[in-house]
Amino acid sequence: MILIISSLKDIHAQEMLDCLTKKGADVFLLDLSDFPQKYHLSIKFDHETNTQKYELVGDNTRVDLSDCNVVWWRRPQQFMLHADISSVEDQGFAYTECFSAFSGLWLTLMPFWINHPTRDEEAARKVYQLKLAQELGFKIPDTCITSNPNEANHFINKRGSEHTIFKAFSGTEQAWRETRLLKATELDLIDSVKFAPVIFQEYIPAEADLRITVIGEHIFAAAIYSQQTSYKVDFRMTMNDADMKPIELPEKLQTLLLTYMKRLGLVYGAIDMRLTPDGEFVFLEINPSGQWLFIEQRTGLPITETFADLMISQDA
Repeated sequence: MILIISSLKDIHAQEMLDCLTKKGADVFLLDLSDFPQKYHLSIKFDHETNTQKYELVGDNTRVDLSDCNVVWWRRPQQFMLHADISSVEDQGFAYTECFSAFSGLWLTLMPFWINHPTRDEEAARKVYQLKLAQELGFKIPDTCITSNPNEANHFINKRGSEHTIFKAFSGTEQAWRETRLLKATELDLIDSVKFAPVIFQEYIPAEADLRITVIGEHIFAAAIYSQQTSYKVDFRMTMNDADMKPIELPEKLQTLLLTYMKRLGLVYGAIDMRLTPDGEFVFLEINPSGQWLFIEQRTGLPITETFADLMISQDA
């Protein structure tokens, strides 16, 4: 069985569910927000038979997690506790117990992970991403991650605000923050970095932004011509207005990308780079659960089918 850990609100999970079903795969989508209200979890160790059993049971649903040969760790949701738990202390305790049980479960199961939760969490850390990319030989932007206003000012003054971008470590639908070019009028606000670290980087001019989707040994690269749009700093802001085309990457860069994925322990990753006007490829970041449908729909690259075929091949 193939297990997808996400939610039906996730269009990528829906697309993959449909694709796998059409190909005849046995697939189940687990929304962790349904636990513990809609599912019961049972983990059993039998001394006499030296066996283990991992089972989720809900209304008209019984899933033996031991049968999972492939798990896609897509967009795990937060547990939704029973409303009967009223005190903050009890809520904290119950959530921690749920988290501990499932965290141990993930380490116990031995499927083909895409990606393993531990590797996925590590790879999402931007500081680690940049360090490893630099070690392996990628060109990366000069970067200063700091909560020290003096350090921030020193970094900005070295190249000027017009050549400095800043961005956050994370973003949600409720609090989404694009990558922004620093404005001269914002220099008076630099003291606010003392409240939390900020990522400052040199601005990399672009011929095109690159979204590179890696699935196992398969590399799908697309050029996003964001410089032809009204917002040139972050292609996500105007990607519906940008032309997108498949692009063939140099063999040396492809080898480097696969090496990077192996070092991170990832099967899947969405990598953002910039191709400069001088022809240099500059690494920006990797998202281990990044989006690909916007690329596939605009370029025709067969990303979903390749991804599904990989899962099926590992479920055999």
